[in-house]
Amino acid sequence: MPDNQDSTQVVIVGGGPVGTGLAIELALRGVRSILVERYPSPQPIPKGQNLTQRTMEHFHFWGAEPALRAARTIPPEYGMGGLTAYGTLLGDYQHDWLKRELVQQFYFKGNERLPQYATEAVLRARAAELPEITTLYGWTAEGVEQDAEGVTVTVAERKGGGRRVLRAAYAVGCDGSKSTVREAADITQTRSDHDRLMVLLVFRSTGLHELLKRYPGKSFYNVLHPDLEGYWQFFGRVDLGTTWFFHAPVPAGTTKDSMDFTALLHRAAGAEFDVAFEHIGFWDLRFAIADQYRRGRLFVAGDAAHSHPPYGGYGINTGLEDAVNLGWKLAASFGGWAPPGLLDTYDAERRPVFASTAGDFIERSIHVDRDFLAEHDPLRDRAAFEAGWAARTSGAATEVASFEPNYEGSPIVLGPAGKPGAVGSHSLAARPGHHLAPQPVASGENVYEALGLGFALLAAEPDGPVARQFRAAAEEMRLPLDVIALGDKARENYAAANVLVRPDQFVAWAGDAADAQAVLERARGG
Repeated sequence: MPDNQDSTQVVIVGGGPVGTGLAIELALRGVRSILVERYPSPQPIPKGQNLTQRTMEHFHFWGAEPALRAARTIPPEYGMGGLTAYGTLLGDYQHDWLKRELVQQFYFKGNERLPQYATEAVLRARAAELPEITTLYGWTAEGVEQDAEGVTVTVAERKGGGRRVLRAAYAVGCDGSKSTVREAADITQTRSDHDRLMVLLVFRSTGLHELLKRYPGKSFYNVLHPDLEGYWQFFGRVDLGTTWFFHAPVPAGTTKDSMDFTALLHRAAGAEFDVAFEHIGFWDLRFAIADQYRRGRLFVAGDAAHSHPPYGGYGINTGLEDAVNLGWKLAASFGGWAPPGLLDTYDAERRPVFASTAGDFIERSIHVDRDFLAEHDPLRDRAAFEAGWAARTSGAATEVASFEPNYEGSPIVLGPAGKPGAVGSHSLAARPGHHLAPQPVASGENVYEALGLGFALLAAEPDGPVARQFRAAAEEMRLPLDVIALGDKARENYAAANVLVRPDQFVAWAGDAADAQAVLERARGG
């Protein structure tokens, strides 16, 4: 091997939350990776603030949950609560928005809120504890090539003359919307451009905090203005009382010096307050999805695979789920117990989920708001407006309940026909293709405390004939399988005597009896 060539199992290009999360996921399963990240330290731009209950389950398994909770910048009582206001933030009409606590019973962990740079710092610290991960901070990928035996990634030091060649079995692009890996793989994208220039303002203000004390416990504030055709003006807390961010549509061609951004903030809020800017930036409102998430030995995840406006707190959570889904499948391939087809199911499962998230939730919300503003105006018909506003209030709870990413119809799920997507319903019942709800098991612990890194069979009779068949089939396939005693309550709530749980805590099969060989063969991608 040349002096400047390093060998590993997976090269991950992009060391944000998704790339670092993937490296941790792989490391805990014994897979070595080299993580290439252009920035020596996390960039202090607040984004990716809202971490869902499901994402916090990942941090639990990664051994990073306590550190993440300790890193939060806003007191817990502020949580992920938000509101939507009409006209101005301090106007006459508001309703609660994104009340994810309504589905808490279906997840093992509560949600969290902190800036992405704080999340990145926690993940970097956890990665530093794992010897399977080699980090190259301050380096960029200049070239990515693949052949029949593996991939070659050429990297260069951003501030220096260092150059290295990395050799691995696979490479994963977690390197953002302008992904080098995606371009090297010649993966095309489908885009939906809304032709809207958006501004991102980061600013300090104690006066805004005083004004918003009328809305206790809220962390973000969405303003619907009738002139903006359904596009949001959006305030969010970075910490409690001092630092804020703000997104809003602005005219095409706007620059840092061409608009009075203080006046824009005051108009959106409906009052004046002190403002000291820390950052003024712009972005284009568009949706993009890679037309495939894999080409040969190259994969994309996170913003390299999909991007959308920061509406609803979906982005970072979707990317981290990409990392978990791909991580266990790569580890299974290295472990020798998965057929080659398992890696193709990463695209088959994750790409439809994003397409549904973008279309059925984010883009739909823009159209719903646009239609509402076109139909209702309190100056024209106050009674009709107030009736419509009341309907929006109840609809906000329905949206939270119906966002339930699932893999129904996946080629590695044995259950009713369907297709993967983000629209679903929450249930304690164990349904193939759906996230496993937390329940106490026979040992007295929560099932999420009993699950390991491999498959698990939750069995009403852990020494019975069904469990014995699954043990024997798993041993023959060299597939890691734990058998966990269900207990009466879990069996009742799961509505099944046996539940096969995948390494990513999704249900692969549930029932009273089955051909264990066939079920496991399907679940491992055969």
